[in-house]
Amino acid sequence: MDDGQPKEKLFRQYAALPYAVRDGELLVVLVTSRQTGRWIIPKGWPEKNLKGHEVAAREAFEEAGLIGDVGKKRLSSFQYVKRLDGDQRKLCKVDVFPLAVHRVLDDWPEKNQRQREWMTPGQAAMRVAEAGLIQLLLDLTDFGEEPATPVARVVIRYR
Repeated sequence: MDDGQPKEKLFRQYAALPYAVRDGELLVVLVTSRQTGRWIIPKGWPEKNLKGHEVAAREAFEEAGLIGDVGKKRLSSFQYVKRLDGDQRKLCKVDVFPLAVHRVLDDWPEKNQRQREWMTPGQAAMRVAEAGLIQLLLDLTDFGEEPATPVARVVIRYR
């Protein structure tokens, strides 16, 4: 139904959901944003000649110093409002790709601009602000041998 209001342009971003299983427990990585210090997952804008999952893997390296196997299929997506310089804002749709972390670097391109932290999906859900990302993380709290949520089942496939 058209309410007569102009539609806001939706910008695309690609994100990695870095994870590892340690002692049977699923852990994910969050990083802080450079401008506001909010907890987020590594994400970035589309890049010429790179597919979405490749952008996600690159962002995990640049923003969090993580290297691993990235899934080629989108795990989930969410929308949020990106804050830019001044009062500018952009509505973004973020496609999230799972990244099974194999190496954690001590030095990486944005080390001095961000914090990086491993935590459970439940802890991560309490730190992020975007509703869709909170839901994705909460879906991962049902991780185990027979996960009930589709997102947890997908992560099991990638481990």
